Amino acid sequence: MSKVVIIAEVGVNHNARLDWALKLVDQAVLVGADAVKFQTAIPEMVATRLADKADYQKKVTGNGESQLDMIRKLLLPIEAFREISDYCRKKGILFFSTAFDSFSLDYLECLDQPIHKIPSGEITNLPYLRQVGGYAKPVILSTGMATLGEIEVAINALEIAGTPRSRITVLHCNTDYPTHVDDVNLLAMQTIKAAFGVEVGYSDHTDGIEVAVAAVALGARMIEKHMTLDRQLPGPDHKASLERAEFKSMVLAIRNVESALGSSKKQPSNSEMRNRLAARRSLVALTSIKVGEKFSAKNMTAKRPATGISPMRWDEVVGRVALHNFEPDDLIKL
Repeated sequence: MSKVVIIAEVGVNHNARLDWALKLVDQAVLVGADAVKFQTAIPEMVATRLADKADYQKKVTGNGESQLDMIRKLLLPIEAFREISDYCRKKGILFFSTAFDSFSLDYLECLDQPIHKIPSGEITNLPYLRQVGGYAKPVILSTGMATLGEIEVAINALEIAGTPRSRITVLHCNTDYPTHVDDVNLLAMQTIKAAFGVEVGYSDHTDGIEVAVAAVALGARMIEKHMTLDRQLPGPDHKASLERAEFKSMVLAIRNVESALGSSKKQPSNSEMRNRLAARRSLVALTSIKVGEKFSAKNMTAKRPATGISPMRWDEVVGRVALHNFEPDDLIKL
């Protein structure tokens, strides 16, 4: 089984500074992430002048600006992503970015981005879905705010456009920052897998690392988590992100859980096999037993170690005649 893919979601946590974006790439490498993801958009193609900010954005950034104004302040110029992509290649970590408009999608495709991520807000954007599906590359589909029916329609649109279901990974998530644990509904990830026969993962917006680790135990093959240089920085996503040390702890915990999952077979492990003789029992003499005496519950019992006859053969041994003399604790021999 391939390992769980761990994505360090930078998003807009660079606060429109290219030097911070590159520092976050370095941080993603240091914590052991498999990929680092950004967000790319032409602001005027995303929101109208009248579009309001989401509630969680207002809590962090206030009410004094429109969503469009906020986006303009947070995004890097689109040409910066060529440098970021080249830097990631140099550092040996997978780069990709979520595009929020048609132009940005084509720009990232020109960078030969190996995978496309559809954000939760675009799951009901049919032209967008068709454009992504037309690239016929692996697709990550985020499903925050979505119903099962909306997920089905989106997957079908991607397939019709040219991306087979086998190349689609669907991420369960909740679009609130941070997400309260009562709203996570992690078992829905398994419902998605059963309903559509796709690989599934989890995009985590909760505080801490527990839920992301639990998702791996429930079958997530991909984990996405926001990463920041400092949770106290201004911006809508920093407070729902992990700093370097905590992100590294999450990666280590995921790798440990991944190793612990093993296979579906129930059989003794190599370490257990070394302990079986010491932990299991054999049939031994309870009292002195003379030649010709019959074995019975009065003169025979089971004790460690398991170097003799298994107690599972009890019924076979009871009633048979001793061919030797036995002292207490001697292994029974037939």
